[in-house]
Amino acid sequence: MNTVAEREGRKDLAPQPQAAQRFVTPEVNIFETKDGYVLEAEMPGVNKQGLELTLEGNELTILGHRASAESAAQALYRESPQAGYRRVFELDPAIDAARIDAKIDQGILTVHLPKSEQVKPRKIRISD
Repeated sequence: MNTVAEREGRKDLAPQPQAAQRFVTPEVNIFETKDGYVLEAEMPGVNKQGLELTLEGNELTILGHRASAESAAQALYRESPQAGYRRVFELDPAIDAARIDAKIDQGILTVHLPKSEQVKPRKIRISD
């Protein structure tokens, strides 16, 4: 898997126009296995209904929208911004896009990115 194609950073605390959608960059861990890659993204407050993954060409885009918790109280201090999550990755062409799958559990998105069979190592039989 190649490097991140886009990373917005945590500039979410700057004043934004009301019409603009605000995003923060989720923290991720990426692991390589013999069969592919596993990407884990931390997106607290996001459930399956608020999650959107799209693949266009070799770009994987992750969008997560939190359900807004309405409160009559005024926030005095906030470390968790009221924003959605967005991150874009450029995928290795060796990934089998048809077999990508994802799940989200307790705000942790896990995406399995399997390698295509052509790039997996294999033993070559030696003939007699």
